[in-house]
Amino acid sequence: MLAPATSGEAAGLLAAHQGQALIARGLGRSYGDSALAPLVMAQTRRHLLRGFDPATGILCCEAGATLADLLEVLLPQGWFLPVTPGTKFVTVGGAVASDVHGKNHHVDGCFSAHVLSFELLLADGRRLHCTRDTHPELFRATCGGMGLTGILLTVTLRLRRVPSAYIDQTTLRAGSLAEVLDLFEQHGSARYSVAWIDCVTGGARLGRSLLMLGEHAQQGGLAPRPKRSRTLPVDLPAQLLNRHTIGAFNTLYYHQPRTARAQVHYEPYFYPLDGLLQWNRLYGKAGFVQYQFVIPRAAGTQALHAILTRIAASGRGSFLAVLKTFGPANDNYLSFPLEGYTLALDFKLEPGLLALLDELDAMVLAAGGRHYLAKDARMSAATFQRAYPQFAAFQQVRRDYGALGAFASCQSNRLGL
Repeated sequence: MLAPATSGEAAGLLAAHQGQALIARGLGRSYGDSALAPLVMAQTRRHLLRGFDPATGILCCEAGATLADLLEVLLPQGWFLPVTPGTKFVTVGGAVASDVHGKNHHVDGCFSAHVLSFELLLADGRRLHCTRDTHPELFRATCGGMGLTGILLTVTLRLRRVPSAYIDQTTLRAGSLAEVLDLFEQHGSARYSVAWIDCVTGGARLGRSLLMLGEHAQQGGLAPRPKRSRTLPVDLPAQLLNRHTIGAFNTLYYHQPRTARAQVHYEPYFYPLDGLLQWNRLYGKAGFVQYQFVIPRAAGTQALHAILTRIAASGRGSFLAVLKTFGPANDNYLSFPLEGYTLALDFKLEPGLLALLDELDAMVLAAGGRHYLAKDARMSAATFQRAYPQFAAFQQVRRDYGALGAFASCQSNRLGL
């Protein structure tokens, strides 16, 4: 693995390995093979914050800086990430490459909506400053392009001013899928919204959920929260996760007493799994497959009902199932969100699972949906190309800038990119 400490070193290593396809890698938090290749360039040694304007919230940082780095330095000054995924342990470059989304996509769009510019190292050694007006096609291909256009060196983005490090959270209980989708619509003006959804229980209670709404609290202060992360020390026996134990957990979680309104620190609201390091060990040595898709709003209720019914019938339910709403899609070539509903689930890897996921793929495609490349570990090239109609235009941009053949991952080879 190559690990440059400066932009100059990155350019030198790229030149020294001309003719070999490589891929950039951040913290490796994608759930598939998007940052795996015979030659990998690690970005985490390039993590400096280059400059910040406290009057505008505009930050310039190296692509290897993590979201955790930004929060540690800038939240005490009253600035927060405009969009954040479900973990802070990702690099800014990875957030751009995956064009990550959060609990506020319906209001604020993807991460790229707040990126003003970036510097990209091309295969021939050139460094291009890209904005929506300067090399716009390369900007659109790089945001969501999974590192296949070049090596991100620096990123400039605009942060959000916040009055405190806390979130005013409202929790609403929904007894069915139809009810939670209706609650999403009723509370569409909430900045943040996310639902835990029970995908094991069928019948009239199919899709029962807890919807968590959030707004930045005015009170609470900006002091950092004491570090409370724990580590799961061993792989749990895979037999512990089965239809019965997951069903029991879901029932207890759904019915446990909870306060409808509470002020919570931003970390448990945005990053609940960051509090348990190596949580993947819950699934045993074989691990798990995360499966995330989006369904257009017009097909949402019917398609989600059919998909959840199939999952419940399979007995392979997930206790980490998250439902969110998306606003309008952006114009990046490979960005994931479409206006509608997205569901992310974790499935224990076991015999028969991949066949079930193939069935779900067909249901998602039939509804006009698609799958998230940052969570993909097994999608076929045919499924990808049907779901992302701009992939040919994306390939042309890569060809125009000399990236085709120079930057590749195991995932891109699998998907025919």
